[in-house]
Amino acid sequence: MLRTGIAAGAALVMTCAFGVTPESAARPAVRGTGFQVASRLGVTAVSPVRPYTVTFGSAGLKTRYTPYLTAAARQLREAGVRIRIGGVESVAADRCPPRGHIHYTQAFRPVRRGGYSLGLPCTAPPDGVAAGGVVTMDSEYFDGTWDIAPYKLRNTFVHELLHTLGLDHPNRDLDGDGTAGPYECVTGPGGVRPVMCSPNGGRRTPDSAGRLTRFDLDGVRALLANARRQGAG
Repeated sequence: MLRTGIAAGAALVMTCAFGVTPESAARPAVRGTGFQVASRLGVTAVSPVRPYTVTFGSAGLKTRYTPYLTAAARQLREAGVRIRIGGVESVAADRCPPRGHIHYTQAFRPVRRGGYSLGLPCTAPPDGVAAGGVVTMDSEYFDGTWDIAPYKLRNTFVHELLHTLGLDHPNRDLDGDGTAGPYECVTGPGGVRPVMCSPNGGRRTPDSAGRLTRFDLDGVRALLANARRQGAG
């Protein structure tokens, strides 16, 4: 039922308010209330003009996975990301997919821990703009060996998608013990945490799970603004 992605552990050192002054106009915004940008991997922006395509390792995975991604893809398009659900392609395990592709595949314990999945962006794109990535879902969710609540599964699919677009875990040391621990994230109405909150954020009802919260959407908008601010397409 747990999941992980690109950001376990390390804190990012760059901070910047959403509003920028002329002196800091070229600096990417890497943190805000409820979101964190994956700048430590060199990803600081998402393109408002380049297309992004979600692809799958097989026809069976496309059929199984697409329903978990459609609502979030629609939200991303509404926010200004040109993303669509595509078809099947073959991607080598140690390679990034073609530029702009976000490839979903499946493996047994991709991080060698039960119940965890892995979302990785293609690191260090030359202009800092997300170039795609790979999501490897834990096969245990689907073979009956790992019990995961339906709402957690829906949120996990979206959590890993957002990692490939450049969002990190927004956990903070809220209790003052020196560690940004599990679930230590800002909460909205009803105690809803960002989908990106590690290990299990997002909404918890069947009709709302698998959708970005306002915190996640703020993060996506920051990534889009960073691309414009950096003069990147």
